[in-house]
Parts: sequence; structure tokens; C-alpha cells
Amino acid sequence: MELQRRRRVLVVDDDQAVQVSLALLLKQAGFDAACADGPRDALAQLAAAPFDLVLQDMNFSLQTSGAEGLDLLERIKAAHPALPVLLMTAWGSIALAVRGVKAGAANFFTKPWDNAQLVDLIEATLDVGAAAAPPGRTRAALDAKYDFAGIVGEHPRLLKVLETIAQVAATRAPVLILGESGTGKELIADAIHRNSPRRPAPIVKINMGAIATSLFESEMFGHVRGAFTDAKTDRKGHVASADGGTLFLDEIGELNRGDQVKLLRVLQDQRYQPVGASRAEQADVRVISATNRELAELVAAGDFREDLFYRLNLITIRLPPLRERRSDIPLLSRHIVAHVADSYGIAAVGLAPQALDWLAAQPWPGNIRQLKQTLERTLLLAGKDVLTQADFLATSAVDDNVPGTRLGVDGMTLDQVERLMIEQALRQHAGNISRVAKALGLSRTALYRRLERHGLGDGGMPPAE
Repeated sequence: MELQRRRRVLVVDDDQAVQVSLALLLKQAGFDAACADGPRDALAQLAAAPFDLVLQDMNFSLQTSGAEGLDLLERIKAAHPALPVLLMTAWGSIALAVRGVKAGAANFFTKPWDNAQLVDLIEATLDVGAAAAPPGRTRAALDAKYDFAGIVGEHPRLLKVLETIAQVAATRAPVLILGESGTGKELIADAIHRNSPRRPAPIVKINMGAIATSLFESEMFGHVRGAFTDAKTDRKGHVASADGGTLFLDEIGELNRGDQVKLLRVLQDQRYQPVGASRAEQADVRVISATNRELAELVAAGDFREDLFYRLNLITIRLPPLRERRSDIPLLSRHIVAHVADSYGIAAVGLAPQALDWLAAQPWPGNIRQLKQTLERTLLLAGKDVLTQADFLATSAVDDNVPGTRLGVDGMTLDQVERLMIEQALRQHAGNISRVAKALGLSRTALYRRLERHGLGDGGMPPAE
């Protein structure tokens, strides 16, 4: 019986102490290690023999700009596109490592490193690479094997995201989803859960920016009766509700440092203690987190704990903004218009070719969420079977970020304008009534009255993207 080949890792660093430390760690973890002093030696070794992974420093001389490291990364990826590279960086150079990840590195870690965390990162990176999809796989081929319902598009950058989901969904590795607001991070979390063995269990979604610090432990871990004044019954927290399933931590970058410590304890050993309870409970959860902020830069600034960051980002998925996949805008637009028309119970609405060209040319700083708002508003206000460019120019003006437009309220009644503003605020704040009321300058009671008057309450809220 043929023995399985030990996976080979190349360590590229001009510091011999680093080489020796990493080579010893890799050997203890079951890998074969080789070392290179700099770019020339590294490229020569990669050309001479196969490797499964590269651990690469960012600087090889007195110059500390990282230009040498970025250049080596580019040359490695050009010669060996499928070879994963993990970048090593000093504590103060995290922003440089982020540039490297955007340029094609699989991930990064800082010096000094935690041995156990680094081995976990190496193994997760190699597992993803081993499950990599064949190059050039089409959207149709992906859809034939995986459930990507609700995710629209065929752009190569989106396909790369879908392939990563396919590779990591079956594992329990934590995933960090990065992307601008409105790019669809929640849809990606849903797709990971749907394509995982945890699909029969729930995915529990929490907006971390909306939980008050005073309620964090009760919300996340639950409480027992009598734990505090209003605790009249036992209450199950989000962690317990997600047992056997997935815990989606949205807006993780908004979590304050005090609550970060409490969350870290749960991620380390999957144990939590309800408020007022005398003993800890166990929960089997897979954690997916998301943020529109660059979490690594928050770590460098001291606003986010480094140990929690490494617990969350074993696998990182970066969603491209809509402006970087413009070829998908016509597909998205047709899909959204069909969905909106169906949800309002009206006949099918088409999009004229020049309207699609206009939509594809816009910058869309609000990404898919902004595109959806523009399409829905125009469909409802134009009242036509086919929407033209002129319709969008006339009615998409609520968004000042779209060039050449203005507030399109001409011909609308005061009630119609009020409803439009409430709908916009509901979407912007994901239906959070307190935030919507504050944004509109209303009390919660006054907002509820308006929601009822406009038919937006009791499930009538427009769906958030």
C-alpha cells in the first residue's frame, strides 16, 4: 500500500532563527520543510521541486516597504497560480499584509506567531487548496453541484467566491466575509450554511452592532430565571439556539473590546455560561462573521483583539464591489425587477437595452442594495411595461451618489414622499425600528403609526438586500 506523501512547505525568510523555528514547527506538525534566504533562492527551489505551500516574509533587506515581498508574491503567483502563499509580517505592517492578500496571497500571520494557530491556518489553507475546483469551471457547472440560490452573476471574481464556498462549506472552519456594504455578505453566509452538513440545523444571525453592551451576555448566552430583575423565565441565547448549526456574526467589526473577550472564550472551547447559571454549557456551532471594515487594520490600530481576529479568519472570503463586476449588472437588474414585480403582484416588467447600459455604467457605491432600491423605485413610480433610461433619470434621484440625478419627488403627494422616505430608512437600517425612528426624527410610537398607515407594518416592510 502506497504511503501518503507528506506535504511540503517552503519557508522564505532571511532570518535563520525564523527558518529554524518554522522548520521545527512544521516537522512536528507532520510536514516536510525547506528554507530559502530570499527571492532568488525561493524561485529556484520552486522551479526545481513541487511544494504545497509557501510561508513568505515581506522584507529581505534593510528596506522595509514590503516592495520586495509583493514582487516575490507576484512572481510566485505568475509561475505557480495554484500554489497558496501565507505572508509573514511584523505587528506594525498588517496593512502591508492586507495589500498582499488582495494581490493573491491566501492569508497572513504576524511575528511572533502562536504555534497552534499557525498550524491550524496552514492546515486549513492546504485543505482549501486540495479541494480547489478545476480552472474555468462555469456557473452552470457550480449550480449543478451546489445550492447558490439567490446569488446572481457569472463574473470570474464572483465565480472565485462561489468556488471558495464550495471548498469550505463541508468543513467547520470559521469564515470571515469581507466586503463593502450592500455586496451581499449575508447571502454568502446563507450559501455556506446551505451547502454544509449543518443544513438541517438553523443558521442564527446576529447584528453585533445592534446589541447593547449591557445585554451582550444575556443575548448571546441566555440567562436563568432570577438572574436579574426582569429575568422572569429562563431564556435561551443565540449560541444555544445555533447548537448543531451556524452562528452568523454580522458587523463583527462593531463589537467593543470588552465583549470581544467574552466571545473569544466561546470560540476557544465552544462553552458558554448563561447569566446567573452555576455551570457552563456546551454548544456545537460553526462561526461565520462579516464586516464592511478591514478587520486586520482594526487589529493594527488596537481596536480589535488579535487573538479573536485569528479565531475568526481561518478562511477569508472577499466580496468584490459591484463596480468591479459590471458585466453582472444586467443579470442582476433583470433578476431584481422580476422579483420586485412578483412581490408587488404586478405584471412582468422589462428593461430597455439603453437602460441596462446606463445601469451598468453607474458607480453604485451602495452596491447591490443601492441597485435594488433604484430598480424598485423606478418600477413603482414609472408604472410602465418596459423601463427606459429616461425613467431611471427621472426617478432614481433619491440617491445623490448617482451622477446627473436629483430628488425625484415631482408629482408625488406628501403621503407618497413620506412612504418613500420610510422605505429607504427601513432598508438602510435593516428594519431596526429604533434606528429608523432616530434617522427620521420620530419616536418609536410615531413611527409605528406611520408604518401602519402606509401598510409597512406586520411583515409589510420592504425586504432588505
